[in-house]
Amino acid sequence: MTTAPPLTLFGSLRWDVVRRVLPPEPGRVLEVGCGQGAVGVRLAAAGHRYTGVELDGASAEVARRRFSDAGLDGEVVHGDAQELDAGAGFDVVCAFEVLEHLEDDAAALASWVELLRPGGLVLVSTPAWQARYGPMDAAVGHHRRYEPVQMRALLTGAGLTDVGGRLYGAPLGYALEAVRNRVAARRLEGDGTTTAERTARSGRLFQPSSAAQGAAVAVATWPFRVAQRALPRSGPALVAWGTR
Repeated sequence: MTTAPPLTLFGSLRWDVVRRVLPPEPGRVLEVGCGQGAVGVRLAAAGHRYTGVELDGASAEVARRRFSDAGLDGEVVHGDAQELDAGAGFDVVCAFEVLEHLEDDAAALASWVELLRPGGLVLVSTPAWQARYGPMDAAVGHHRRYEPVQMRALLTGAGLTDVGGRLYGAPLGYALEAVRNRVAARRLEGDGTTTAERTARSGRLFQPSSAAQGAAVAVATWPFRVAQRALPRSGPALVAWGTR
């Protein structure tokens, strides 16, 4: 049995939502902005044929090593999804905490849709509610946060149908954001880095590195993962999807 890489506290809350939206049958999955591979290894372990793209070279190398350590097949590309061939025919294109980093989010989403087969699924996650934009958002290169209605319009505008979504993260996510904002206000915001550098840094912050830390995260978040399932209209973050 594959031991999956540890998730962050917020990542654990998000994965509990994402895994329930993914198609039940294994298929070709592209993850845009795959970070250090914690989600990618889980997708490959579930039988999906996985490709991940990641702009940050250090994170891409960690992801490759994690696939190797797990004995799983998975391609991790250091680069941009726009370098992939249009019409690649993926069954799922997912991007978790990516759109908010992109100045032209509509153009990026449209390019991802072109990589899907007809009937394929786009699955994204983003921070929610622009009014909650805070020091951590600025410190990690976020251009915006998303209102649910704004996300629905974005997905529909990209030509997707059967658009859906739900908020997640209540109640633990609110506390996690408060802590992150305090850390950013003291240590990160206004540190002189470029937006691209802040975006690259975002995938490395708060990352647990050991199996023991991952187990502790799983135990600590379990009651909150259960609680958020009953609160699909509440939370500081958003998962949304649509079909080509």
